Amino acid sequence: MLEGKALVEDTDMPLKMQIQAMTSASQALDLYDVFDCKSIAGHIKKEFDMIYGSGWQCVVGSNFGCFFTHSQGTFIYFALETLKFLIFKGASS
Repeated sequence: MLEGKALVEDTDMPLKMQIQAMTSASQALDLYDVFDCKSIAGHIKKEFDMIYGSGWQCVVGSNFGCFFTHSQGTFIYFALETLKFLIFKGASS
C-alpha cells in the first residue's frame, strides 16, 4: 500500500479525492506489473469513473509529456515508486 511513498507534484483536487487517487494507484501497483502501465491506468480510470462519474482520463509512465484541458477540481499529478500518474476529468466544451 501507500506507506507515504507518493509525492504530489501538482493538483487542484480536494484532499479526499487526492487520497483516493493515490490509493487507487497503489492498489493497481499491487495488482499489475510496474511495466504494465496500460493496465495500471485502466484500473485507475475505471475506479474513478465508478466513484465520481464517467469522463476520467489517466496517464501512467516514467517519461511522458502532455497538454490538456480539465474540469476544475479534477486534476492530480503525482509520483509513486518509479512511475508518474496524471489523473483528470476532461472539460466539457
